[in-house]
Amino acid sequence: MNIYTLDGAFQQLREYAGLRRVGGPRCQPRLHDLRHTSAVHRLTAWYREGKDVQMLLPQLSAYLGHTHLAATQVYLTMTPELLHEASLRFERYATPEVHND
Repeated sequence: MNIYTLDGAFQQLREYAGLRRVGGPRCQPRLHDLRHTSAVHRLTAWYREGKDVQMLLPQLSAYLGHTHLAATQVYLTMTPELLHEASLRFERYATPEVHND
């Protein structure tokens, strides 16, 4: 099975499910968008699990098939959930006397 077969199947599934965005054919959800979603969900989960995100980013990069971490940054869209988890982490870092975990 090649990428064109998978992409065609995804388009059919998207049509069947009625997933559409405003903006015409070029703005519709793509199979490639799942990589972005997966990367952001993994990062959010690591924050929630209390993991060392900075140490794990190279693993995420390798999983996505990138040789440079900068290529992975494109996939890390800031979502409300990710922003919330990152801000909680920063709050615990910035005010350790209040957050004795």
